[in-house]
Amino acid sequence: MAKNACGIITLISPLIYLQFFFFILTNSALDTFLYGGCTQIKFTPDSPYESNLNSLLTSLVNSATYSSYNKYTIMGSSQQDIVYGLYQCRADLAMPDCATCVAQAVTRLGPLCSQTCGGAVQLEGCFVKYDNASFIGVEDKTVVMKKCGPSDGNNAEEMGRRDAVLAALNGAGGAYRVGGSQDVHGVAQCVGDLSTGQCQDCLTEAIRLLKAECGGAVFGDMFLGKCYARYSTSGAQSYARSNHDSSSHSESEKTFALIIGLLAGVALLIVFLTFVSRLFGRNGK
Repeated sequence: MAKNACGIITLISPLIYLQFFFFILTNSALDTFLYGGCTQIKFTPDSPYESNLNSLLTSLVNSATYSSYNKYTIMGSSQQDIVYGLYQCRADLAMPDCATCVAQAVTRLGPLCSQTCGGAVQLEGCFVKYDNASFIGVEDKTVVMKKCGPSDGNNAEEMGRRDAVLAALNGAGGAYRVGGSQDVHGVAQCVGDLSTGQCQDCLTEAIRLLKAECGGAVFGDMFLGKCYARYSTSGAQSYARSNHDSSSHSESEKTFALIIGLLAGVALLIVFLTFVSRLFGRNGK
């Protein structure tokens, strides 16, 4: 079997998702890395598949300058050289931001999924995926990332508003949905290759899991293979500020310790040089 027979092997080699990070929605840069995943099977360098993959990724980046979603299939001389791919920007992004985000995602794919037959990256503002096995139009409700904040179980009213916002998102319709009520905000989105029914099915499951897994958490993320649902409350903002203050305090302590260490090092150097100078001065006599 040829080493670059990605099309044969990857069908039983799903994406392995890794490197999970979470940043609260309202405070995140668009290129913040949320998660990535790669297949375990690799292609041969300088193979037709690599050439087709490079062509695909270039097409995705170029398309993002004028469309928030697109999909491509790059054909090869054989089945094993075909590569499928798509990108999806958050629907509220301006085109320049979408293009920048997709370019960043493609850049991340290089070192993360070096020479792998399939890979995916989710940034705060966009999602990019490629594979040699066709996934376009296929619903995927696999949980690829979940994150729940600390519990705020004592605030039953806020949790009630959270549930109402999530219920409104579930019934809103459309591939991109936003909602809010006082101090609770929610957002949900499907990848553009899903049908209306597939999108609704995926988001219903994401919201169900979000409530089940995160309970009374002040914020929560639930990313499935082809959709996501997220929410944050006023408690999330307090949590973010608290962590920021704690992080800033910690960084200040590290900076202070570094300065003290440098000053001590300079002082020791001066003492050493003075000692050497005196020693040579005595020998000179």
